[in-house]
Amino acid sequence: MSSRGPEDTCFEFGVFPAILSFPLDYPLSPPKMRFTCEMFHPNIYPDGRVCISILHAPGDDPMGYESSAERWSPVQSVEKILLSVVSMLAEPNDESGANVDASKMWRDDREQFYKIAKQTVQKSLGL
Repeated sequence: MSSRGPEDTCFEFGVFPAILSFPLDYPLSPPKMRFTCEMFHPNIYPDGRVCISILHAPGDDPMGYESSAERWSPVQSVEKILLSVVSMLAEPNDESGANVDASKMWRDDREQFYKIAKQTVQKSLGL
């Protein structure tokens, strides 16, 4: 599958291939999502794994960052996951960053973050 960058963001026009993997006990457990292209984003690990609440196992967050209502439940849909990923691309959560460098840059040097994000978009398009 591919995710498109949201309009009016530094990821606009990007086409980012990703893999959505479903566990054997789906829908009781959440799928995992990993971008297969280079991504520089606070909520995406350097290896491409996506870190957002909807993909976290059901129940209370041991770290206290998320409510159980934000986490996975069997009634969630693939569509909701994809919408959450597009929202994450548009509005990163730098408080629980999966990519520390991207989180710090998002907070401290937004102009440089945008520059790197635009380079990521160009790479996604083969430019």
